[in-house]
This record gives sequence, structure tokens and C-alpha cells, in this order.
Amino acid sequence: MGDPRGTSRRYGSSVQVNGESAADTPPVKAGEFKLEAVVLPVADVDRAKSFYEGLGWRLDADFSPAEDYRIVQLTPPGSACSIQFGTNVTSAALGSVQSLYLIVADIETARDELDARGAQVSEVFHEGSPGARFHEDGHAAGPSPDGGNYSSFATFNDPDGNGWLLQEIKTRLPGR
Repeated sequence: MGDPRGTSRRYGSSVQVNGESAADTPPVKAGEFKLEAVVLPVADVDRAKSFYEGLGWRLDADFSPAEDYRIVQLTPPGSACSIQFGTNVTSAALGSVQSLYLIVADIETARDELDARGAQVSEVFHEGSPGARFHEDGHAAGPSPDGGNYSSFATFNDPDGNGWLLQEIKTRLPGR
């Protein structure tokens, strides 16, 4: 189904996009729970799709099997988890999904890339007090002074106010 390069093909009112690595992905094993997708509330499906594609996220699917139902799925580069949104997909309030983590190896480079792609990204910050990453009034300007992993952040919102949190991780904690 679909083009092996991951591009879309229209079939009537549906678009089907081939998952680039679907055949290479092992099935879920007993006892495993893999986070597959996060559902976002959006007001305008095409605007949201354009925003996330503009960030360089891969379009996995865009299906509209009925006039009152549509589901779009995109995946950030390097991520095993996708986002979904559409028409009649969620009853959650616009902007209610917050602090979705995007892990990056270099916070400044990631911030600059997202900014160049049209996202309005905050300046890089670190926590002025524990948990301040979730509250703007606790942000301390600049990257973490100790340069430590898990300590430097930036934020941005999609057009509907759903919030993303970039976190710099250069070396994972053991067991991760």
C-alpha cells in the first residue's frame, strides 16, 4: 500500500501513506507498553497538518473515510511516537495538551531549526527552582550553567496552543 518512499497517494477521499519502517518494527511483546501516538485537539486540521509538516515531521497518514471524520498522523524526526489529530477525533479543549517532551541532543541547534521552520520558540532556559520547566515564571535565562543533561529547555506551541517542551539530553541515564 502506498509509495515505498513514504509519499502519499489519494484513494477517493482518503490518503494512505506507507510507513517507512513498518516492516522493520518488531511487534509488541507480552508485558510491553509502547506509546504509539498522542492525540492533539485542533480547530483547523489542514492548518495543523501544514504547521507540523513545516517543522519537517513525516506524514504517516491522512484518512477521511466519512465526511464527518478525518484522522491525520505525523511523526517527529527520529521519534517512535507520533501525534494524531483530525475531525471528530477528540473532545479535549484546544490547547489542553501541554509539556509534550521532544528530546534533542543540542538545544540551541534544535531551537534555531524550529525557529527557521516557523515555530515561535522560546529562548533556551533552565529551571530556577525544581519543576520550573512547567511554569514560565520559574524559567532562568540560558542553558543550564553546569551543562548537565536533562537541564536545558525551550518551549513552543502549535497554532492551537498545544505546548511542546524541548529538553537537551546528550547522554542518557543508565537503563534508558
